[in-house]
Amino acid sequence: MPPALLYYAIPGFVLLVIAEAIFSAIEKKDLYETKDTFSSLALGIGNVLTGLITKALIFGLFLLIYRFRIFTLDGSKWWVWVLAFFADDFSYYWFHRTSHHVNWFWASHVVHHSSKRYNLAAALRQTWTGNLTGAFLFWAWMPFVGFHPVIVLTMQSISLIYQFWIHTETIHLLPKPIEFIFNTPSHHRVHHGSDLKYLDKNHAGILIIWDRMFGTFRKEEERPQYGLTKNIESFNPVIVALKTWKDLFIKAFHSGSIKNFFHYFLRPPGWSHDKSTKTTRELIEDHNKMHPEATIK
Repeated sequence: MPPALLYYAIPGFVLLVIAEAIFSAIEKKDLYETKDTFSSLALGIGNVLTGLITKALIFGLFLLIYRFRIFTLDGSKWWVWVLAFFADDFSYYWFHRTSHHVNWFWASHVVHHSSKRYNLAAALRQTWTGNLTGAFLFWAWMPFVGFHPVIVLTMQSISLIYQFWIHTETIHLLPKPIEFIFNTPSHHRVHHGSDLKYLDKNHAGILIIWDRMFGTFRKEEERPQYGLTKNIESFNPVIVALKTWKDLFIKAFHSGSIKNFFHYFLRPPGWSHDKSTKTTRELIEDHNKMHPEATIK
């Protein structure tokens, strides 16, 4: 198994959450809410516990794929790790973007967006079902082309550790070269915004260049409204972790046809066979028709 870098980082995460909460109280920033914070921490603990099993299974699957690799990329070479960094970050971008456009993946990822607060504790608000429902598939190509599974899982951990610190409102803007290349608190605040113009933007892991390249970048303007377009309205971690899955299956089973059943899992969040709810694209189209002077692209 690869070194458990993410687990080693947890004590540092907790200390930084405490430090930010103290800063928030002293400066009267109102960044934290007790029930919300404990919900985030509980969801993070659940993610760690489920990961103990699922990550072992994924590592085994990647080892199996690695046996049929096209090349052998020697992990003792520095350039292999550089390639792995870009390969992992590119994979994360497409996983993350897909998670906002396909209900099957959104039902797990929604957990991370379910807090109305934006703080370091929210970074720990992670899915319990993501690995079980196939998130790892976006990285399966890496062992196939020759990256050893230890390298793949190590780079995933490095990416997640990096993404912890960008969940904060205490940092406004960094120097322009950093803002242009890297994912920053400003860029990621946009991603967590439920404002119509911010929806489905800035899917970066470490490098914001993918969003700039593929047309999903949005600069932060006014402070985002955090949370979901329709919030879960519960601090119970079990409800937060599983409610979207429950709702999705109920809607699918009552959709009236097999075609609609599968559409509920394959279409974007908000899709409905009876138009009772709308996708981000449909919401933007409606807005642009009603407010042509304030068009959202």
